[in-house]
Amino acid sequence: MHTRNRRRLFAAVAASALFAGSVAFAGPAAAEPVDSTDVQVTVDIEEIKEPGVLAMSIAGNAVALAEDGSTLLVRQFVGTLPTVTVTDTRTADEVPAGAAWAVLGSATDFTGDAGQASIDAGHLGWKPKLIDGGDTGLVSEGEEVVTVLDEPTQPGNNVGLVDQELLVSTFDSGAVAGDAYSVNADLFLRTPADVAAGKYTSTLTLSLFE
Repeated sequence: MHTRNRRRLFAAVAASALFAGSVAFAGPAAAEPVDSTDVQVTVDIEEIKEPGVLAMSIAGNAVALAEDGSTLLVRQFVGTLPTVTVTDTRTADEVPAGAAWAVLGSATDFTGDAGQASIDAGHLGWKPKLIDGGDTGLVSEGEEVVTVLDEPTQPGNNVGLVDQELLVSTFDSGAVAGDAYSVNADLFLRTPADVAAGKYTSTLTLSLFE
């Protein structure tokens, strides 16, 4: 065979080999699947549950005392503490073992608005009244606290609202969890008959402890 003819034959064979190789690799990628199956993927995401809390709310932030029941020796001014509600949204499992809660109250001295002498907080007393104590019987109001002008009605209770007097409490937080309890109190200010006239203001602080 002539040399030029042999070169043409080899080139044709090489081109055929390259084309054949190209077809062989492209074939499997374009093939249809023999079978297919779907797998459903699901997830159930629950709402995040916030832990319960123990909290206190008060139906008002002020009370005005009005004169009622005064005598020749003692002037008396009375009013009602706005309703105090203790709400516990915890479950019994969320309450520490042996826990108890209480609401305590303390008053500052009554300060006059025109420079008159202040009235000591010992002249302010209260008589707590349980409005809603739930069904357990484990929530109770505090004892009456009378003023420094009174004879005690309970041993040592004629001190006034000077130092964290009990408004309402329970000795078993776990047993009363998941409910709300409310209380108010009769307030009374008793002063000597010669108290200076004028407007006086005191702050009664209520605190929830556990």
